[in-house]
Amino acid sequence: MMKLSALLPFTLLVAFNTVANVATNPIYQLEVEPAIGKMVTPSTTELCNVAKSTADYLALGEDYDPGIITAGMTAQFGGDLERVKRTLNFICQVQQADELAGVPSRLMDAEFIAQHFDVIRWMPDKKQAQGFAKNKPLLKNIPDDKILLTKYYIKLAKGSAKKTAETPYALYALPNDEQGLTLEQGDADRGLTRHKLTKQDVLTGILDKDKLAEPMVWLSRYDLEDSLMQGTVKVDIASDSNGVRSQFFNVHRNNGIGYQRNLKKEQQRRYWYFKKTDSVMGYGKDASYKIPVYPLVTVAGDLAHLGLGKLIMLTHNGESRLTVLADTGGAFENNQYQLDYLGGYFKNWDDYINTYRTFPDYFEARILLLKDK
Repeated sequence: MMKLSALLPFTLLVAFNTVANVATNPIYQLEVEPAIGKMVTPSTTELCNVAKSTADYLALGEDYDPGIITAGMTAQFGGDLERVKRTLNFICQVQQADELAGVPSRLMDAEFIAQHFDVIRWMPDKKQAQGFAKNKPLLKNIPDDKILLTKYYIKLAKGSAKKTAETPYALYALPNDEQGLTLEQGDADRGLTRHKLTKQDVLTGILDKDKLAEPMVWLSRYDLEDSLMQGTVKVDIASDSNGVRSQFFNVHRNNGIGYQRNLKKEQQRRYWYFKKTDSVMGYGKDASYKIPVYPLVTVAGDLAHLGLGKLIMLTHNGESRLTVLADTGGAFENNQYQLDYLGGYFKNWDDYINTYRTFPDYFEARILLLKDK
C-alpha cells in the first residue's frame, strides 16, 4: 500500500492547475513520488503508433467530436487538450529518436518517466462500482487503491462467403437506406431500418428476406455474438472460387439501444452493423475515421469522463506498462473504476482464458501528462 504522504490533493499544488474554480474529484490525486518500478511495456513502437493515431484524431478538433475530444478529468490538473496532444507526440518523438540512434527506448526507463511526466494517481470509484456489483465478484472485490482491469480481444473466426448450416448468421453492412448518409443524418432519421430492429429481430432473417442490408460474411451464432461483443473480428472466409482469405470487420453503427451491464451477451438487444477494414480499429464516432490500435498497448474506458488519448500507466507488483486510452465500449458509460485491456487475438474465451489465467484483475492506474517546461 502506498504511503499517504506520497499523494497530495491538487489543491495543495496549485502551480499545476491552470483552470480556475474546477471542482476536485478525490479519486484523482497528483502523485509527487510515483512508485513506477520496472517498465515492461511490450512494444514502444506499437505504443507510438497508437499514440500518433490518437493524436491525429484529437487534431480533428472539439467541434468534430464534442465531449470526447476533450481534456476530460485532467483539466483540473492543468491538462488542457493541447497538453494531452503534446504528451502523445512526445511518446513518438522519444521512441523514434531512440530507434534511429539504435539505443534502448527511454520509455522503458522508470527514471525517465518520473523526470518528464506529471503523474495523476487514479483510485477506483467504489461507490459507483457497487451499483453493478450484484453477482459480480470482480466488482464487489475492487481494492481501495487499484482499478479493475478487464480484458478484450480481437476475435478470430472462421466464416463463409455464403450462408451454410454451420454459418447461418451474417455480419451486415449498414442498411441500404442509410448508405451514403453521414452519422448525423442517419441518427436524425428515426425511420431508417437501423433504428427499427433489435438484435433479436435481425436474427430472424428479416434483413435477408426484405433485402434491407448486404450480408458481408456468414458466421456461427457463437462467433456472431463474440464479434458483436468484441467489436473487431478477423475472419478467415471460405468460398468456392477464392479458397480462404482473411478480412477484418469493425463495428460501424448500432441500433441505438444501450448496452445492459446486467444482461448476458445473448440477451443484449443492441445490434451492430459492421464495415470492412484493413486493420484493428479502436474509437471513432463513425467508421469513416477510427483510430488504428494494437494489442497490449491499448485500453478502452470512459472517454466521456477521462477524455480520449490519455497516456495511462498500469502497475502491478512493481512492474509498469504504458497504454493509450484509444477505445471505449457500452460498459463504460459513467464508469470510473475500470479499464479494458486489448489483450491480443483469440478464437474463443477458452483460448483467451488460458493465456490470461494468471494475469491480475486489478492494477494501480496512473494518468501521465508531459511536464510543462
